[in-house]
Amino acid sequence: MAIINRTPDSFFDRGATYGEREALAAVDRAVADGAQIIDIGGVKAAPGADVDTGEELRRIGGFVALVRSKHPAIAISVDTWRAEVATVVAGEGADLLNDAWGGTDPHLAEVAAEHGLGLVCTHAGHLPPRTRPHRIAYDDVVADIIATTTGLAKRAVALGVRPDGVIVDPGHDFGKNSRHSLAATRRLPELAATGWPVLVALSNKDFIGEALDVAVTERLEGTLAATAISAWLGARIFRAHQVAATRKVLDMVATIRGTRDLAVARRGLA
Repeated sequence: MAIINRTPDSFFDRGATYGEREALAAVDRAVADGAQIIDIGGVKAAPGADVDTGEELRRIGGFVALVRSKHPAIAISVDTWRAEVATVVAGEGADLLNDAWGGTDPHLAEVAAEHGLGLVCTHAGHLPPRTRPHRIAYDDVVADIIATTTGLAKRAVALGVRPDGVIVDPGHDFGKNSRHSLAATRRLPELAATGWPVLVALSNKDFIGEALDVAVTERLEGTLAATAISAWLGARIFRAHQVAATRKVLDMVATIRGTRDLAVARRGLA
């Protein structure tokens, strides 16, 4: 899942794909690099300048239709917590609603059901959108992740969202400190065991920065290590900034696991 931020202030790319031309070029590169899902967002997750519904739609409304026209076979995800935005992008060809804030707008699942879209059900620490955790604590963070995400998933299905389109996300760094995010990673098999497909959004996150004491521009190696481990432990979808590197890591993990063959076989055969 390639990240395309239509924002001027995203934490990693700092607005590099805010412009429509730059964003479309980034989509083309991501598809060429092996992305299977394009995730389009119009509001950064962190606190910052207010972005109301109208501004969010100005940033991504119409852009989804452009991506759909240019890449008719790609799966398109939209990162939004607002049902009003979801209704618009559903009409433009979106396939998936990536609700990173854990059901803040209860009508979002209804939109997914009405339009036949998939839905990502995320654990965000029960916080409102665009807020950072402060001294947040859990008796058992993974138990809370499982209860919250599976509860949202079951609600979505009950509302009519197709079961094969429901995905769960432990929400690394959302409503969590770095130790919580590390626990969510090492205990991914518990979430995978629920039977819902697991998405992980690890890319260049703060828990990687704190694990290695590195700036956001120096987190690729940590991101790829976390990606490989998460793939081995049962995650199925990987939201990433650096698509080509992530694709290679996932292909290597699959080849070691035995679910993917060698790309070429020459050694010892001559």
